[in-house]
Amino acid sequence: MIALHDLLSIPLDAAASRVAVCRDRTALLDRAAFRARVAALVALVQSQAAQRYALCIDDPFDFACALFALFACGKEPVIPANATPGYLADLADAYDVVLTDATLQLHAQADAQAEAAASALDKNIDPQAPLTLYTSGSSGRPKPIRKTLAQFNAEVHTLEKQWGALVGDATMLASVPHHHIYGLLFRVMWPLAAGRAFDREISIEPLHLQTQIAQCGAAVIVSTPAQLSRWPALPGFAALTPAPRAFFSSGGPLALEAAQQYAAAYGAAPLEIYGSTETGGIAWRRQDQTDAWQATTGIEVRCDEDGALNVRSPHLDHSGWHRTDDKITFDAQGRFRLQGRLDRVLKLDGKRVSLPELEARLALHPYVMQAAIAPLEGGARERVGAVVALTEAGNDALRDEGRVVLAQNLRRHLADYFDAVVLPRHWRFRLALPFDARGKLPVSAVAAAFEPRAEGFELLAEARAGDTLHYELRVPPTLIHFAGHFPGLPILPGVVQVDWAVRLAAEQLPCAHSVASVDRLKFMAPVSPGSVLKLTLAHDSARQRVQFAYRVNERDCASGVIVYRESA
Repeated sequence: MIALHDLLSIPLDAAASRVAVCRDRTALLDRAAFRARVAALVALVQSQAAQRYALCIDDPFDFACALFALFACGKEPVIPANATPGYLADLADAYDVVLTDATLQLHAQADAQAEAAASALDKNIDPQAPLTLYTSGSSGRPKPIRKTLAQFNAEVHTLEKQWGALVGDATMLASVPHHHIYGLLFRVMWPLAAGRAFDREISIEPLHLQTQIAQCGAAVIVSTPAQLSRWPALPGFAALTPAPRAFFSSGGPLALEAAQQYAAAYGAAPLEIYGSTETGGIAWRRQDQTDAWQATTGIEVRCDEDGALNVRSPHLDHSGWHRTDDKITFDAQGRFRLQGRLDRVLKLDGKRVSLPELEARLALHPYVMQAAIAPLEGGARERVGAVVALTEAGNDALRDEGRVVLAQNLRRHLADYFDAVVLPRHWRFRLALPFDARGKLPVSAVAAAFEPRAEGFELLAEARAGDTLHYELRVPPTLIHFAGHFPGLPILPGVVQVDWAVRLAAEQLPCAHSVASVDRLKFMAPVSPGSVLKLTLAHDSARQRVQFAYRVNERDCASGVIVYRESA
């Protein structure tokens, strides 16, 4: 193992210069090529007055070279979580220059001038050289995490102590980017320090992995729960040859079923890594052995009175205890199990996202008055749902363009700031958010907006225009009212449609609680299981009546008039 701050200063004899750094398909880029590329980039950044550089470089080899060129020049690397325009605009005060793949293409070859510049440079990197990453904080804005190269060096040495013998001389294949701490450590820094190669390409799926393995031989796979869970269903999954020495997973819990599939195919479940940007790695597990987490070598863990996990680690910038927002319980062996978050930060498909940040961004859209986002249970994937109270302009858009188009517009708005995998896929539009009597917004009430109501329908959207209310209702296929009506051709009973209209009218129009009669009732088209109904309630207060009309697939299916009595 080489200390990360010594990567540019150790002598390169003939053997050391040929140590592989990066595999580029059938070609190998060695330590000499790495040094030469760093030298070219040293010449680039030395010629600029800027001090802070945002690294938005997707190529892992060029990224590593740019990173160490900045360290060598005493410049400060800043690594944004993503390179979307809105996200970078938010971080504009944190950097002076953005380095991209396109920028580096202009400096692809080291030349004599660059070599001269590098040879004149003191290549001893300061172990305390700073590096800033960004993660989603609970305050609603990207949170900077400033670390030192010494902290990363401590962590890669921990990784080597824990798993170096298992990994051996294997090439690191990865399906994760290096813009987050997991990919940065496992895909770039650990291989550099350990003298083993990382692959230049992203590993996409099993057939692509097999091509990479055929080129490199022994391999280790660095991936995420979302990716690993999808691979067993794809061609070639169980036939990777030679079998990878290990699968690493981080960014969230791996489903037990997926862990068992890997154990069946390869003799062991993936090594799951638990940690955070702030703390670095904390613990690990293999679910074919236990679902509890074991602290990694050199890490101490304890539990506060409220269940919060505390960590003491050489990967931190201090020697004291660090309190996390994860709740845990210990077992008799000193291992721990996660019991959820004490804040509102989630990981979706391996991406960390702050729900307050999503809500704050949504609220900036002219269609949105208020927004609440909650995690949703059920399904194979972690997911969140957005409940949105609309402005007048948003109500107009809902009526004119429909719920689906409105949700697409709001997703596009969020896509300027967030990775697509964390965007809400489920939307509900409401006249108001479900605040309780104390003015609180319970998570359970927000999540309940995505469940069928007691009456049986799912309320997808509601809007108001003057004295007219507009609704979209989904009719669940499992609705009890379909039983026996009719065998082999289920349709929604007309009396249920009338009941739904009456109940919704009474919710928004207190005067309509006492129904005198339902007049001019017509049923024009059947409503089948799974239909989405559009319901309009037009209130005529002078005549004490509410006219209702249902449409399905742009066809009129039912209508009538609810006549109500004056309240006493």
